[in-house]
Amino acid sequence: MKVVAPFHKEFKLQGNSFVSIEELIHFSKEISIEVHLFLKDWFNEKQHVEVNTSGSTGTPKQIQLQKKHMIHSALATGDYFSLPEKTTALLCMSPNYIAGKMMLVRALTLGWQLDVVVPSSNPLEKIDKTYDFSAMVPMQLNNSLEEIYKVKKMIVGGGVVSNELLSKIQHVESDVFATYGMTETITHIAVKKLNRFEKDNENKKCHYQTLPNVSISKDNRGCLVINAPKVSKEIVVTNDLVELISETEFKWLGRYDSVINSGGVKLIPEQIEAKLSEIIENRFFVTGLHDNILGEKLVLIIELENIEVQSIEHNILQKIKKLKTLLKFEIPKEVYLISQFIETPNQKINRKETLKLL
Repeated sequence: MKVVAPFHKEFKLQGNSFVSIEELIHFSKEISIEVHLFLKDWFNEKQHVEVNTSGSTGTPKQIQLQKKHMIHSALATGDYFSLPEKTTALLCMSPNYIAGKMMLVRALTLGWQLDVVVPSSNPLEKIDKTYDFSAMVPMQLNNSLEEIYKVKKMIVGGGVVSNELLSKIQHVESDVFATYGMTETITHIAVKKLNRFEKDNENKKCHYQTLPNVSISKDNRGCLVINAPKVSKEIVVTNDLVELISETEFKWLGRYDSVINSGGVKLIPEQIEAKLSEIIENRFFVTGLHDNILGEKLVLIIELENIEVQSIEHNILQKIKKLKTLLKFEIPKEVYLISQFIETPNQKINRKETLKLL
Protein backbone atom coordinates (compact mmCIF):
# COMPACT_ATOMS: atom_id res chain seq x y z
CA MET A 1 0.00 0.00 0.00
CA LYS A 2 1.48 3.35 -1.04
CA VAL A 3 1.23 5.89 1.76
CA VAL A 4 0.21 9.31 0.50
CA ALA A 5 -0.11 10.94 3.91
CA PRO A 6 1.33 9.03 6.93
CA PHE A 7 -0.06 9.95 10.32
CA HIS A 8 1.63 11.93 13.08
CA LYS A 9 3.40 9.90 15.79
CA GLU A 10 1.30 11.54 18.53
CA PHE A 11 -2.03 10.74 16.83
CA LYS A 12 -4.52 8.81 18.92
CA LEU A 13 -8.02 7.54 18.09
CA GLN A 14 -10.39 6.69 20.97
CA GLY A 15 -7.34 6.79 23.25
CA ASN A 16 -5.35 4.28 21.18
CA SER A 17 -1.95 4.72 19.50
CA PHE A 18 -1.00 2.80 16.36
CA VAL A 19 2.26 1.45 14.95
CA SER A 20 1.02 1.04 11.37
CA ILE A 21 -1.59 2.24 8.92
CA GLU A 22 -2.97 -1.29 8.65
CA GLU A 23 -3.49 -1.44 12.42
CA LEU A 24 -5.28 1.93 12.39
CA ILE A 25 -7.57 1.00 9.50
CA HIS A 26 -8.43 -2.33 11.12
CA PHE A 27 -9.25 -0.63 14.44
CA SER A 28 -11.46 1.96 12.73
CA LYS A 29 -13.97 -0.77 11.89
CA GLU A 30 -14.93 -0.78 15.57
CA ILE A 31 -15.82 2.93 15.46
CA SER A 32 -17.97 3.35 12.35
CA ILE A 33 -18.10 2.28 8.73
CA GLU A 34 -17.85 5.94 7.67
CA VAL A 35 -14.58 6.48 9.55
CA HIS A 36 -13.24 3.17 8.27
CA LEU A 37 -14.04 3.93 4.63
CA PHE A 38 -12.52 7.40 4.81
CA LEU A 39 -9.27 6.13 6.33
CA LYS A 40 -9.03 3.50 3.58
CA ASP A 41 -9.42 6.27 1.01
CA TRP A 42 -6.98 8.56 2.81
CA PHE A 43 -4.18 5.99 2.85
CA ASN A 44 -4.67 4.54 -0.64
CA GLU A 45 -2.45 5.28 -3.64
CA LYS A 46 -4.64 8.07 -5.03
CA GLN A 47 -3.62 11.71 -4.63
CA HIS A 48 -7.22 12.85 -4.13
CA VAL A 49 -10.34 12.12 -2.08
CA GLU A 50 -13.85 12.12 -3.55
CA VAL A 51 -16.25 14.23 -1.50
CA ASN A 52 -19.96 14.98 -1.74
CA THR A 53 -21.15 18.58 -1.48
CA SER A 54 -24.01 19.18 0.94
CA GLY A 55 -26.70 20.27 -1.53
CA SER A 56 -27.93 23.07 0.73
CA THR A 57 -27.41 25.75 -1.93
CA GLY A 58 -27.59 23.66 -5.09
CA THR A 59 -27.66 20.16 -6.49
CA PRO A 60 -25.40 17.78 -4.50
CA LYS A 61 -22.39 16.67 -6.50
CA GLN A 62 -19.21 14.70 -6.07
CA ILE A 63 -15.90 16.52 -6.42
CA GLN A 64 -12.24 15.57 -6.04
CA LEU A 65 -10.07 17.23 -3.39
CA GLN A 66 -6.29 16.92 -3.44
CA LYS A 67 -4.92 15.30 -0.29
CA LYS A 68 -2.06 17.80 -0.16
CA HIS A 69 -4.63 20.61 -0.09
CA MET A 70 -6.47 18.92 2.78
CA ILE A 71 -3.20 18.70 4.71
CA HIS A 72 -2.53 22.40 4.08
CA SER A 73 -6.02 23.21 5.38
CA ALA A 74 -5.37 21.17 8.53
CA LEU A 75 -2.07 22.97 9.13
CA ALA A 76 -3.75 26.38 8.68
CA THR A 77 -6.45 25.51 11.22
CA GLY A 78 -3.90 24.26 13.73
CA ASP A 79 -1.85 27.43 13.31
CA TYR A 80 -4.80 29.84 13.48
CA PHE A 81 -6.32 28.32 16.62
CA SER A 82 -2.99 27.36 18.26
CA LEU A 83 -3.78 23.64 18.37
CA PRO A 84 -0.49 21.71 18.60
CA GLU A 85 0.20 18.00 18.89
CA LYS A 86 -1.63 16.19 21.70
CA THR A 87 -4.64 18.50 21.33
CA THR A 88 -7.75 16.64 22.48
CA ALA A 89 -10.57 16.84 19.94
CA LEU A 90 -14.09 15.49 19.49
CA LEU A 91 -15.60 14.47 16.14
CA CYS A 92 -19.40 14.61 16.42
CA MET A 93 -20.25 15.25 12.75
CA SER A 94 -20.66 12.75 9.94
CA PRO A 95 -17.40 11.69 8.22
CA ASN A 96 -19.44 11.41 5.02
CA TYR A 97 -19.05 15.17 4.54
CA ILE A 98 -16.05 17.46 4.39
CA ALA A 99 -16.42 18.90 7.91
CA GLY A 100 -16.23 15.43 9.44
CA LYS A 101 -13.46 14.26 7.12
CA MET A 102 -11.34 17.30 7.97
CA MET A 103 -11.54 16.63 11.71
CA LEU A 104 -9.94 13.27 10.97
CA VAL A 105 -7.32 14.84 8.68
CA ARG A 106 -6.43 17.49 11.29
CA ALA A 107 -5.98 14.82 13.94
CA LEU A 108 -3.86 12.62 11.65
CA THR A 109 -1.73 15.52 10.41
CA LEU A 110 -1.27 17.50 13.62
CA GLY A 111 -1.03 14.60 16.08
CA TRP A 112 -4.28 15.15 17.94
CA GLN A 113 -5.99 12.77 20.35
CA LEU A 114 -9.37 12.32 18.66
CA ASP A 115 -12.54 10.76 20.01
CA VAL A 116 -15.41 9.93 17.66
CA VAL A 117 -19.07 9.80 18.72
CA VAL A 118 -22.20 9.06 16.72
CA PRO A 119 -23.55 12.32 15.26
CA SER A 120 -26.60 13.50 17.20
CA SER A 121 -28.49 16.68 18.03
CA ASN A 122 -26.85 16.84 21.49
CA PRO A 123 -23.42 15.21 21.15
CA LEU A 124 -22.03 16.38 24.52
CA GLU A 125 -24.91 14.97 26.56
CA LYS A 126 -23.15 11.72 27.52
CA ILE A 127 -19.56 13.01 27.37
CA ASP A 128 -17.69 12.83 30.70
CA LYS A 129 -14.40 14.51 29.72
CA THR A 130 -13.25 17.86 28.35
CA TYR A 131 -11.74 18.64 24.94
CA ASP A 132 -9.57 21.37 23.49
CA PHE A 133 -11.43 21.54 20.18
CA SER A 134 -14.54 20.43 18.32
CA ALA A 135 -16.84 21.42 15.45
CA MET A 136 -20.65 21.52 15.32
CA VAL A 137 -23.56 22.78 13.26
CA PRO A 138 -25.74 25.49 14.90
CA MET A 139 -28.43 23.03 15.95
CA GLN A 140 -25.90 20.90 17.85
CA LEU A 141 -24.45 23.97 19.54
CA ASN A 142 -27.89 25.19 20.59
CA ASN A 143 -28.73 21.82 22.12
CA SER A 144 -25.35 21.53 23.87
CA LEU A 145 -25.29 24.84 25.77
CA GLU A 146 -25.52 23.21 29.21
CA GLU A 147 -22.50 21.03 28.41
CA ILE A 148 -20.55 23.47 26.20
CA TYR A 149 -17.95 23.94 28.96
CA LYS A 150 -16.64 20.50 27.95
CA VAL A 151 -15.08 22.04 24.79
CA LYS A 152 -12.56 24.90 25.14
CA LYS A 153 -12.65 26.03 21.49
CA MET A 154 -15.64 25.37 19.24
CA ILE A 155 -16.10 26.15 15.56
CA VAL A 156 -19.61 26.33 14.11
CA GLY A 157 -20.40 25.89 10.43
CA GLY A 158 -23.02 24.60 8.05
CA GLY A 159 -25.56 27.33 8.76
CA VAL A 160 -26.17 30.81 10.11
CA VAL A 161 -25.97 31.30 13.89
CA SER A 162 -29.20 33.09 14.86
CA ASN A 163 -29.28 36.21 17.05
CA GLU A 164 -31.02 34.15 19.73
CA LEU A 165 -28.23 31.56 19.81
CA LEU A 166 -25.64 34.31 19.65
CA SER A 167 -27.04 35.89 22.81
CA LYS A 168 -27.04 32.52 24.59
CA ILE A 169 -23.30 31.93 24.06
CA GLN A 170 -22.08 35.36 25.17
CA HIS A 171 -21.41 34.26 28.74
CA VAL A 172 -20.19 30.68 28.24
CA GLU A 173 -16.57 29.91 29.10
CA SER A 174 -15.79 28.27 25.76
CA ASP A 175 -14.49 30.28 22.82
CA VAL A 176 -16.95 29.92 19.92
CA PHE A 177 -16.17 30.80 16.31
CA ALA A 178 -18.27 30.86 13.14
CA THR A 179 -16.51 29.56 10.05
CA TYR A 180 -16.90 30.49 6.40
CA GLY A 181 -16.12 28.01 3.68
CA MET A 182 -17.43 25.25 1.46
CA THR A 183 -16.49 21.81 0.26
CA GLU A 184 -14.54 23.32 -2.65
CA THR A 185 -12.31 25.27 -0.23
CA ILE A 186 -11.91 22.25 2.09
CA THR A 187 -14.08 23.70 4.87
CA HIS A 188 -13.23 27.12 6.26
CA ILE A 189 -11.02 29.79 4.76
CA ALA A 190 -12.21 32.46 7.20
CA VAL A 191 -13.27 32.64 10.85
CA LYS A 192 -15.43 35.01 12.93
CA LYS A 193 -15.37 35.13 16.72
CA LEU A 194 -18.86 34.86 18.24
CA ASN A 195 -18.34 35.44 21.95
CA ARG A 196 -15.94 36.51 24.72
CA PHE A 197 -15.03 39.74 22.95
CA GLU A 198 -12.34 42.04 24.19
CA LYS A 199 -13.44 45.68 24.22
CA ASP A 200 -11.08 46.54 21.36
CA ASN A 201 -12.75 43.93 19.14
CA GLU A 202 -16.38 44.90 19.70
CA ASN A 203 -16.58 46.51 16.26
CA LYS A 204 -15.41 43.31 14.56
CA LYS A 205 -18.33 41.11 15.62
CA CYS A 206 -19.66 40.90 12.05
CA HIS A 207 -16.30 40.47 10.32
CA TYR A 208 -14.73 37.26 9.05
CA GLN A 209 -10.93 37.08 9.24
CA THR A 210 -9.21 35.04 6.53
CA LEU A 211 -6.78 32.26 7.34
CA PRO A 212 -3.13 32.45 6.19
CA ASN A 213 -2.45 32.25 2.42
CA VAL A 214 -5.98 33.35 1.45
CA SER A 215 -6.66 36.38 -0.78
CA ILE A 216 -10.15 37.79 -1.28
CA SER A 217 -11.84 40.16 -3.72
CA LYS A 218 -15.31 40.84 -5.21
CA ASP A 219 -16.68 40.25 -8.70
CA ASN A 220 -19.02 42.60 -10.57
CA ARG A 221 -22.05 41.15 -8.76
CA GLY A 222 -20.56 41.98 -5.36
CA CYS A 223 -19.83 38.31 -4.63
CA LEU A 224 -16.76 36.97 -2.85
CA VAL A 225 -13.87 35.63 -4.94
CA ILE A 226 -11.39 33.40 -3.11
CA ASN A 227 -7.79 32.79 -4.13
CA ALA A 228 -6.39 30.13 -1.79
CA PRO A 229 -3.69 28.22 -3.68
CA LYS A 230 -2.78 26.10 -0.67
CA VAL A 231 -6.23 24.48 -0.60
CA SER A 232 -7.58 24.94 -4.14
CA LYS A 233 -5.77 25.07 -7.47
CA GLU A 234 -8.71 27.03 -8.93
CA ILE A 235 -9.88 30.50 -7.96
CA VAL A 236 -13.30 30.03 -6.32
CA VAL A 237 -16.04 32.43 -7.42
CA THR A 238 -18.84 32.22 -4.88
CA ASN A 239 -22.47 33.34 -4.88
CA ASP A 240 -22.01 35.02 -1.51
CA LEU A 241 -22.63 38.77 -1.37
CA VAL A 242 -20.03 40.43 0.85
CA GLU A 243 -18.72 43.76 2.03
CA LEU A 244 -14.91 43.90 1.99
CA ILE A 245 -13.58 45.50 5.17
CA SER A 246 -9.86 45.06 4.41
CA GLU A 247 -7.54 42.74 2.48
CA THR A 248 -8.15 40.06 5.13
CA GLU A 249 -11.63 40.86 6.47
CA PHE A 250 -15.15 40.75 5.06
CA LYS A 251 -18.77 40.89 6.16
CA TRP A 252 -21.12 38.26 4.76
CA LEU A 253 -24.42 39.72 3.55
CA GLY A 254 -26.28 36.80 1.93
CA ARG A 255 -26.62 34.64 -1.16
CA TYR A 256 -26.75 36.25 -4.61
CA ASP A 257 -28.97 33.46 -5.92
CA SER A 258 -31.50 33.94 -3.11
CA VAL A 259 -31.99 37.69 -3.61
CA ILE A 260 -35.69 38.55 -4.00
CA ASN A 261 -36.74 41.23 -6.51
CA SER A 262 -40.02 42.51 -5.11
CA GLY A 263 -41.47 45.43 -7.02
CA GLY A 264 -38.00 46.54 -8.10
CA VAL A 265 -36.59 46.37 -4.54
CA LYS A 266 -33.83 43.81 -4.02
CA LEU A 267 -34.20 41.99 -0.71
CA ILE A 268 -31.51 39.77 0.83
CA PRO A 269 -33.26 36.97 2.77
CA GLU A 270 -30.37 36.34 5.16
CA GLN A 271 -30.40 39.94 6.40
CA ILE A 272 -34.16 39.83 6.95
CA GLU A 273 -33.87 36.47 8.73
CA ALA A 274 -31.28 37.93 11.12
CA LYS A 275 -33.79 40.60 12.14
CA LEU A 276 -36.71 38.17 12.42
CA SER A 277 -34.69 35.83 14.64
CA GLU A 278 -35.15 38.38 17.43
CA ILE A 279 -38.82 37.36 17.76
CA ILE A 280 -39.11 33.89 16.16
CA GLU A 281 -37.77 30.94 18.17
CA ASN A 282 -38.68 28.13 15.77
CA ARG A 283 -36.73 27.29 12.64
CA PHE A 284 -37.77 29.50 9.74
CA PHE A 285 -36.68 31.12 6.50
CA VAL A 286 -37.94 33.78 4.11
CA THR A 287 -38.15 33.45 0.34
CA GLY A 288 -39.81 34.92 -2.71
CA LEU A 289 -42.91 33.49 -4.36
CA HIS A 290 -44.32 34.54 -7.74
CA ASP A 291 -46.66 37.53 -7.63
CA ASN A 292 -48.50 39.06 -10.61
CA ILE A 293 -47.98 42.62 -9.40
CA LEU A 294 -44.64 42.59 -7.55
CA GLY A 295 -42.94 39.90 -9.61
CA GLU A 296 -41.94 38.21 -6.35
CA LYS A 297 -43.53 38.62 -2.94
CA LEU A 298 -41.65 38.10 0.31
CA VAL A 299 -43.07 35.23 2.40
CA LEU A 300 -42.11 33.69 5.73
CA ILE A 301 -41.97 29.89 6.23
CA ILE A 302 -41.99 28.63 9.84
CA GLU A 303 -41.55 25.09 11.16
CA LEU A 304 -44.30 24.59 13.71
CA GLU A 305 -46.11 21.50 14.99
CA ASN A 306 -49.65 21.19 16.39
CA ILE A 307 -50.90 24.64 15.49
CA GLU A 308 -54.14 26.46 14.84
CA VAL A 309 -53.10 27.93 11.52
CA GLN A 310 -55.21 31.07 11.25
CA SER A 311 -54.59 32.49 14.72
CA ILE A 312 -50.87 31.71 14.73
CA GLU A 313 -50.25 33.31 11.32
CA HIS A 314 -52.13 36.46 12.33
CA ASN A 315 -50.27 36.80 15.65
CA ILE A 316 -46.88 36.34 14.01
CA LEU A 317 -47.57 39.01 11.40
CA GLN A 318 -48.68 41.45 14.09
CA LYS A 319 -45.42 40.88 16.01
CA ILE A 320 -43.38 41.34 12.85
CA LYS A 321 -45.03 44.64 12.01
CA LYS A 322 -43.98 45.97 15.42
CA LEU A 323 -40.32 45.02 14.85
CA LYS A 324 -38.55 48.38 14.51
CA THR A 325 -35.44 47.00 12.79
CA LEU A 326 -37.45 45.85 9.74
CA LEU A 327 -37.85 48.19 6.79
CA LYS A 328 -41.29 48.48 5.17
CA PHE A 329 -40.28 46.28 2.23
CA GLU A 330 -38.84 43.63 4.59
CA ILE A 331 -42.20 42.75 6.17
CA PRO A 332 -43.40 39.41 4.75
CA LYS A 333 -46.63 39.54 2.77
CA GLU A 334 -47.70 36.09 3.97
CA VAL A 335 -46.78 33.50 6.60
CA TYR A 336 -46.82 29.75 5.91
CA LEU A 337 -46.55 27.05 8.55
CA ILE A 338 -45.01 23.64 7.91
CA SER A 339 -44.93 20.91 10.55
CA GLN A 340 -41.47 19.65 9.58
CA PHE A 341 -38.82 21.06 7.24
CA ILE A 342 -37.03 18.81 4.77
CA GLU A 343 -33.31 18.62 5.51
CA THR A 344 -30.17 17.78 3.57
CA PRO A 345 -28.30 14.64 4.75
CA ASN A 346 -26.11 16.77 7.05
CA GLN A 347 -29.10 18.45 8.71
CA LYS A 348 -29.23 21.79 6.89
CA ILE A 349 -32.64 23.09 5.81
CA ASN A 350 -33.36 22.14 2.21
CA ARG A 351 -35.29 25.24 1.24
CA LYS A 352 -36.09 24.18 -2.30
CA GLU A 353 -37.62 20.85 -1.30
CA THR A 354 -39.37 22.34 1.74
CA LEU A 355 -41.14 24.86 -0.49
CA LYS A 356 -42.65 22.00 -2.49
CA LEU A 357 -44.65 21.11 0.63
CA LEU A 358 -46.67 24.33 0.37
